[in-house]
Amino acid sequence: MAPTPLLAAAALMAVAVASWSLAEGAGDLRQPPVAQGLSFDFYKRSCPRAETIVQEYVKDAVRKDVGIAAGLLRLHFHDCFVQGCDASVLLDGSATGPGEQQAPPNLTLRPSAFAAINAIRDRLERECRGAVVSCSDILALAARDSVVSTGGPSYRVPLGRRDSPHFATVQDVLSGLPAPTSTVPSLLAVLRNINLDATDLVALSGGHTVGLGHCTSFDDRLFPRPDPTMNPDFLSKLKQTCPAKGTDRRTALDIRTPNAFDNKYYVNLLNRQGLFTSDQDLYTNAATRPLVERFARNQQDFFNQFGVSMVKMGQIKVLTGNQGQVRRNCSARNPGTVAGDLSWSSLAQTVGEAAAESLGF
Repeated sequence: MAPTPLLAAAALMAVAVASWSLAEGAGDLRQPPVAQGLSFDFYKRSCPRAETIVQEYVKDAVRKDVGIAAGLLRLHFHDCFVQGCDASVLLDGSATGPGEQQAPPNLTLRPSAFAAINAIRDRLERECRGAVVSCSDILALAARDSVVSTGGPSYRVPLGRRDSPHFATVQDVLSGLPAPTSTVPSLLAVLRNINLDATDLVALSGGHTVGLGHCTSFDDRLFPRPDPTMNPDFLSKLKQTCPAKGTDRRTALDIRTPNAFDNKYYVNLLNRQGLFTSDQDLYTNAATRPLVERFARNQQDFFNQFGVSMVKMGQIKVLTGNQGQVRRNCSARNPGTVAGDLSWSSLAQTVGEAAAESLGF
């Protein structure tokens, strides 16, 4: 029997409501466009097991030391926010000056995370029979796999980045990486310069659901006067770990589930238990509070948006094609490369690799 007009109308209304609900729940979940030169299957022919090798290494490393997950995730953030996602944070300093690692915001990056990237690079070189996978792609994949290894969402990573032959200045690092003492307006001012918005800010800040914070990054909230936005019990516990200003100790960024990638970071903010000013102000500020509340209520919403924002962040000012190089050692520019530019030999190598990739070699 054919449906009556009333039933048909009701069915259409149900579909419309369901569609609206999905869209409303999804928020800004339109996938960001893939940057020119990147693709999801970039190494399909030249090194088909590339993603598997990174995944297996990270999974094993996190099993042995869960702390390395936060270390690898943070490396990707600190790379992309300064000069773009070009692996410049991995470069050692040289005669031309100190590298990005010597800038104050990067002094607490984990040495084990740097070592892991080079170890993955060595495995890929053996598997791919040469310098095929860039260090910047390794950073992006290792960050994703660190999130997955601690219970977080998986997301597809566009690949094909090239590595920069030069690092940023210390001043570039200081201006590109927001301090943990930052409030939402100053955070948004920094993010606008790299085409990220308030939704990205709140979602990416959720990376603080794993890892540790140094006392010196938040002790201004404890001394000389306690921050009135801080939960009193939380304040008391922090003072036990950090009894005086300048104490060289660390504490969990997420007091509820410090080693699990979940939405408890946002639950902490609702309870005024955010560690940094840059964390807690996401809830204090009226512009970002609704997103904090939404992610605290619905972990899947957070996971979905985190994946979208990570893909968006991972494409900031990427070098592709004949730009940059594929480093043979993630800590040093390739031999023959002039600081700040590419030599003819390095350029020839990069062009040759691009040609090999297009031919499937």
